[in-house]
Amino acid sequence: MPEDLADLDQMQQDYKAAVDEWIATIREEEALASVNHTVAAIDKWENAGFAEEAARDRAKAAKKNYEDALREKFFNF
Repeated sequence: MPEDLADLDQMQQDYKAAVDEWIATIREEEALASVNHTVAAIDKWENAGFAEEAARDRAKAAKKNYEDALREKFFNF
């Protein structure tokens, strides 16, 4: 009987999606770092930094959930 790995597969996909989102926010922040020197541009750049931090937190949380599930499955802790 094949082992049901649907939960692990979903956690892996969630982690990959979160990392992809994080990468996208890094690229957005990088692009905004190259714009003109106006207050509005600086505000957008700063907000992009906050979005990057939030995306990073989501990616790290998804990674922890996935790693914890793998440890539970393979090492029982």
